[in-house]
Amino acid sequence: MWLLFVISVISTFGGAHGLFGKPAPKNPEANMNISQMITYWGYPSEEYEVITEDGYILGVYRIPYGRKISENIGKRPVVFLQHGLLASATNWIENLPNNSLAFILADAGYDVWLGNSRGNAWSKKNSYFSPGSAEFWRFSFDEMAKYDLPATIDFIVQKTKQKKIHYVGHSQGTTIGFIAFSTNPTLAEKIKMFYALAPVATVIYVPIPLKALTVIPEPIFKIILGNKMFPPHNFLHQFLDHEVWSRELIDHLWSNALSLIGGFEIKNLNVSRFDVYLAHNPSGTSIQNVLHWIQVGRSAKLQAYNWGSPAMNMLHYNQRMPPEYDVSAMTVPIAVWSGGKDNLADPKDVDMLLPKLSNLVYHKEIPHYNHLDFIWGMDSPQEIYDEMLSMIAAD
Repeated sequence: MWLLFVISVISTFGGAHGLFGKPAPKNPEANMNISQMITYWGYPSEEYEVITEDGYILGVYRIPYGRKISENIGKRPVVFLQHGLLASATNWIENLPNNSLAFILADAGYDVWLGNSRGNAWSKKNSYFSPGSAEFWRFSFDEMAKYDLPATIDFIVQKTKQKKIHYVGHSQGTTIGFIAFSTNPTLAEKIKMFYALAPVATVIYVPIPLKALTVIPEPIFKIILGNKMFPPHNFLHQFLDHEVWSRELIDHLWSNALSLIGGFEIKNLNVSRFDVYLAHNPSGTSIQNVLHWIQVGRSAKLQAYNWGSPAMNMLHYNQRMPPEYDVSAMTVPIAVWSGGKDNLADPKDVDMLLPKLSNLVYHKEIPHYNHLDFIWGMDSPQEIYDEMLSMIAAD
């Protein structure tokens, strides 16, 4: 159970804007919302609410053009960025402008849109249910793929009058792309190209400490963490919030726990931005979503959420077991960047995925990359973003 404790510790600092004791951050963006983070660096920002078919209200953000680009040069190609598990749109703007993908794309002349999955800090509203209710949190990445992506992409296409857009996903952002584009051909027709960073379809080879989560019975998991938001707000937060531990110890615990679970190469991280990372991560998801990932680890398959009994699965899927997602059915052209040291998108899992991608046009493994280097790595422009820009420009 030690890992659950570490995750709860992480949630304390991810939810608070700053480190333990809430000292003033070095970087003002630690205390900003997404629009403020964008405009702080001199970029234009637009904010929208997108309502899904099942009533979730998603915060969607837009950087329509860059700092040195005239507002009136007509339509620009659209690039949509979708974050990973426990993350948010802030991931794409947390570094300096020359290192943040959203800003780099905007300065290169693209119309950049940032998505937020249901349940994170910027998409915590619903037309029918309160976030305080268990009903609100009854979702996983199934619903993100079935409802969130179609609603957001349809909104962007309608707003920009573009027939096709470029899609960039990191981690779970690739997973929901695989599912949505393989099960929804109409949606897939609206995607020019899929750029997959640290793609995840199976988690067979995750490290042993994370693999240990798969042996915890789901009822025990829910007793410990509840059945609503993950990370939960519980007594541990209040306990730690009274400064019983030193800031240095907390900083050390956070750094090591984040490295274990999310993974990054410390030499490739801009440590001066650490307070910004801490302030905005993790951004939250549902317990059910975490349980769904645990099920994927147990089954070694990318399949729909198992509702716990053949009768419940019959109710949801008209079959006794949850259906498996067929990634090979996705025909959208895809470019993949993976990491040689990735904890969550292990090279062996990626090797299993690649042959299933029927329209794979490019793959690059970056030997020194772990899971979070794709969004925070100081050399990510040289390793990934410059190549991506070339591909977008050539399309």
